[in-house]
Amino acid sequence: MPTEQKTAPARLAVRKTYKLFVGGKFPRSESGRSYPVQGADGEFVANAALASRKDVRDAVVAARKAFGGWSGATAYNRGQILYRIAEMLEGRRDQFADEVRTARGGTRSAARADVDAAIDRWVWYAGWSDKIAQVRGNANPVAGPYFNLSAPEPTGVVGVVAPAEPLLGLVSVLAPAIVTGNTVVLLASETRPLPAITLAEVLATSDLPGGVVNLLTGRVAETAPWLAGHADVNALDLTGVDDPELAVELERSAADTLKRVLRPPLADVDWKAEPGTERLTTFLETKTVWHPKGA
Repeated sequence: MPTEQKTAPARLAVRKTYKLFVGGKFPRSESGRSYPVQGADGEFVANAALASRKDVRDAVVAARKAFGGWSGATAYNRGQILYRIAEMLEGRRDQFADEVRTARGGTRSAARADVDAAIDRWVWYAGWSDKIAQVRGNANPVAGPYFNLSAPEPTGVVGVVAPAEPLLGLVSVLAPAIVTGNTVVLLASETRPLPAITLAEVLATSDLPGGVVNLLTGRVAETAPWLAGHADVNALDLTGVDDPELAVELERSAADTLKRVLRPPLADVDWKAEPGTERLTTFLETKTVWHPKGA
């Protein structure tokens, strides 16, 4: 008699609820809230943590704690760490391509091209780590027997609102901020957070010290005001803010604590274009030292 074929039982999908990334760890939101993330086709993809005011404060504390060690590391060492992250991104190209395609739609080849561009962009910024001081610094001519030297230094803790471009835009705002020695509290795209969360998983298993990058997911309109008004945040990148009224509110709040603010772009950004050094120098301060000659 023929053997009866047994069909495998239907397997239940494992529905993920992603967490935040703060201080090198993955805590749940303090509020315990989450929200559903949908793909470009409108289908449910996963749940993401809905960050609160307390989560913003915890992220700023972690970023401030990490600033001394990260800014004090040699530029060469920071470049090595960023290059190691690029190596790990390369090893997860397929996963990132799937997530970019799910978030934005389009073809798989287009998604892979964007992932490759993001990895290349990360390597490009890593290469600037020990070169930006030579471009930005200077020996100044003065009328007197003195050496007058200007050197760039990181601003401090930078709050970044990431653009909706799932990976290339994210890398283009994050990498230049940290390669120059700043630490970052990043608000991921509200509607397309999964590539950012996967990037956080890469950062957590790299050589990057905990707290250098802290990633929050949720409603930007809910968390960004607390970031803009926080007295221990030194600068604010509003690239991902697409609501003009919210942008004005955040700028006014940032002015109360004299933050340096990078305003939202006036037109759509071509993230594939050559980035230049503008973002590298945006969150740098210039320290000038005088020293008498012959002493």
